[in-house]
Amino acid sequence: MVETRSRPAARVVCLDGAQRVLLLRWKDPADGSWLWEPPGGGIDPGESPLQAARRELVEETGLDAGAVLDRWVDVERDTVWNRVRNVAVEQFFLARFAAERPALVRTGLLPDEQQSLHGHAWLDPAGLAALDEHLEPPQLRQVIARLTGPGPWAT
Repeated sequence: MVETRSRPAARVVCLDGAQRVLLLRWKDPADGSWLWEPPGGGIDPGESPLQAARRELVEETGLDAGAVLDRWVDVERDTVWNRVRNVAVEQFFLARFAAERPALVRTGLLPDEQQSLHGHAWLDPAGLAALDEHLEPPQLRQVIARLTGPGPWAT
């Protein structure tokens, strides 16, 4: 049986200098399924969504929190992770980096995240379309287009 909850969360759509999006690859500890998604996570008590997005970006990637813009779109999410179904509207923020494929560090990850995170990728629109594992949210390309306007992500 799966527990359902609504957990406030924020995510960051990171774009590098070549307009590639950063995705993290996670393995669900409960069922072993794979998941690709942008960096992000739960909003702590007293924290704004923007503060949470910046904190999560640093914790999960080591990238500069100052790159996260105070610009977001709301995204309806319905995901299952570790036998918990999360149903919520999350804020997806935009961050831009001048460098191509900036290097990530994992030093801010919690022990369970260290076990579950199995890599990352900087993907262009074709690479995103070619993913053969679960992508969250499935409509990520449209989310990116809403955040960036005309450009390579617009469909």
